[in-house]
Amino acid sequence: MVKHQPLQVYEKQVFVSFVTGIYGCRWKRYQRSQDDSSRWECTWFIILCSSFLLLLFWAYFWSVAQNDFNEFNLSVYNRSGVWKDETIPLLASTTVGFSYITFLLILALFHISLGQQLNLYWVHKIGVSATLLTTISGVITVDDIWRDEWDILFVSLQATAPFLHIGALATVTAVSWLIAGYVIRRERSSKYFQIMVLLVYALVLVALYLVPLTFNCPCIMDRHRLKPRPDIIGRRGAPMLAPEHTVVSFNRALQHGASSLEADVAISVDGVPFLMRDRTLRRTTDVSKIFPARQLDDASLFNWTEIRSLNAGQWFLKSDPYWTVETLTARERSRIGNQTVCSLTEMLRLASRANISALLNIRKPLPEHPRSRNWFMDTLWAVQKSGISQKRVTWTPDTDRGRVRGLQQAANEKLSVEEIRQRGITSLTLHYSKASHRDIQEYLANNVSVTVYPVNEPWLYSILWCSGVPSVSSDAPQVLRKVPYPIWLMSQNAYNFIWISSDLLSLIIVIGIFCFQKWKMSGMQNYNPEQIMLSAVSHRTSRDVNIMKEKLILSGAEVNDMLDSVITTLSVSKHWTISW
Repeated sequence: MVKHQPLQVYEKQVFVSFVTGIYGCRWKRYQRSQDDSSRWECTWFIILCSSFLLLLFWAYFWSVAQNDFNEFNLSVYNRSGVWKDETIPLLASTTVGFSYITFLLILALFHISLGQQLNLYWVHKIGVSATLLTTISGVITVDDIWRDEWDILFVSLQATAPFLHIGALATVTAVSWLIAGYVIRRERSSKYFQIMVLLVYALVLVALYLVPLTFNCPCIMDRHRLKPRPDIIGRRGAPMLAPEHTVVSFNRALQHGASSLEADVAISVDGVPFLMRDRTLRRTTDVSKIFPARQLDDASLFNWTEIRSLNAGQWFLKSDPYWTVETLTARERSRIGNQTVCSLTEMLRLASRANISALLNIRKPLPEHPRSRNWFMDTLWAVQKSGISQKRVTWTPDTDRGRVRGLQQAANEKLSVEEIRQRGITSLTLHYSKASHRDIQEYLANNVSVTVYPVNEPWLYSILWCSGVPSVSSDAPQVLRKVPYPIWLMSQNAYNFIWISSDLLSLIIVIGIFCFQKWKMSGMQNYNPEQIMLSAVSHRTSRDVNIMKEKLILSGAEVNDMLDSVITTLSVSKHWTISW
């Protein structure tokens, strides 16, 4: 009896089945292939990578744009007339889309590392297309209604660039395993294309090694050079905890350590300065209920008696714009629900009792307004009536300097040092996107105080602290109060050590991976087929050994078929010869 030794033993490949099954619905072994992927599937892989990079950018944008979510909702409100938090569906869809695309990309990379043919399932193709188109439409929409917000990306790099560099370096280093495997297996593509892939990868790697030379991070500095903690100005009070521009809101700001109060001032038709951010009263009062026919009128076209009759707190309890109403006690809700529009005199009296300063953003009345020529006298009278020292009141914009005396005047635009000296200005109020680290240092060197707004996130507060900004204006003093020190602070020598060490470690790993892949492939090329046959049962084989064994079995089957064909032909010839 002859005992046959099997040439091939198929082992269960649970992980491979999981990867190919979810990615391309190829759960069975016979459905899978280790041939080169088609150009169509390679195109889909490129689309998948592009979708991942776009969603990575999109997710990063929304993570840093949290500082300005209130501004985004206000922009949407000004267009739609309906106040609601539009950031929730955007964040949810971005999280789901990014997770989905990332999962598919990981499966695709496993396909490449395992030598499996890419074959994205048609359902996933629809999902990737829908996710990509949705993200592109979101980018276009944001560019239309919130174009200025793109500046926050460049500002955020001052805080995140060192960490993004480490993450990108680790990712590109890990990708070297796939690049090395692709380049060293020469039989899979042309030599010129391999050289091009290797060259592009090398250029990307070198660029990552050198990109820290371009970083401008204020928090890379010696600790002894760190200036005092910036003062926090309650911008419209504490609008995340209570309705903006109300007495309760200003009190909450003071409770959370605000050293100054900021307010937007409008002039009523009978000459009473009051606090209102919007042009109309629709969003923050019940004017649609009390004066429905006038709800779209300019707020300054109402007299003070009419304005005072409006409720300025119920909208906050109903809309819950910052998801903070649930944290309020029953007593706090009752007090908020009875708030009215605050006058300038009330706010200044509160600041005077707390012995703090006030920053006023005056909105000039329309030309047809009865107080268009006397608005500054109305404002001065309110300041004097409140009893606050005029030195504690800062006035913007920088106009009517010859008529407004005694008050501190600030410009809310970026000016050169020469212009500041000519106007006699001692302070600037700038948006964070307009206040670069270099500009701040120049202003401070010339004894010009700088206030930056809006600053609601700890990372932005930290980089401005490291830049030496004396004060910031914030909608969230309760958040910044919990930042006793910059989030991160590192000396230049320490960062240089981390940077160079990371680059050297990455270079060593990449060279090691290429050498290992070269050694592995050279070993496979020198493998004896007879050894494969003798050790097929007793040893677990690698993917490349299995391929060689399958080719060997296929060659043996072809020889057997040829022998059977020759024997059949000879038998037929012999039969015809005997018959003849």
